[in-house]
Amino acid sequence: MTDTVHVILDETAMTAAGAGNPLVSRLIHRAHTETGWRLYAPACALVEAGRAHPGTAEHLTALPGLTVLDLDLPAVLAVTQQTDWAHAHTWHTARPTPDRPDGAIIATTTPKRWKGAPVRVLDLSP
Repeated sequence: MTDTVHVILDETAMTAAGAGNPLVSRLIHRAHTETGWRLYAPACALVEAGRAHPGTAEHLTALPGLTVLDLDLPAVLAVTQQTDWAHAHTWHTARPTPDRPDGAIIATTTPKRWKGAPVRVLDLSP
C-alpha cells in the first residue's frame, strides 16, 4: 500500500464540481493543498461533464492539481467493450497500474452506479 491517495473523478463528480457541490470542492481543494493526494479526470468523462454542464471542462482543466488522463490504446480497448464511454474510461483508469499500484478511488455523486464493480468509491452525493 502506498501513501499516495489517487482519486478519479467520474463525470457526475465533475458535473457536480461545475454546479458548485461543496463536497467536490473540498476534495479538489484537498488534492491541491495536501501532499500525497492526486486527482484525475478521464478524458471521456470530462467530455460528458462538459456536455452536461457547459464550462465544466474548461474550469476543471484550469485547476493546477488535476491531471487529465488521455484515451490511450489500453483505454480505447476497454471503452470498446461498453456503450458508455465515460463510465468505461473511468473504470479503466481506476484499475491498478505501475503508477497507481493500488488502483484509484472513484469519486462520484451516483455511488449505486458502481455497485458490484471491483472499484473503491467515494460518495460525493449531497
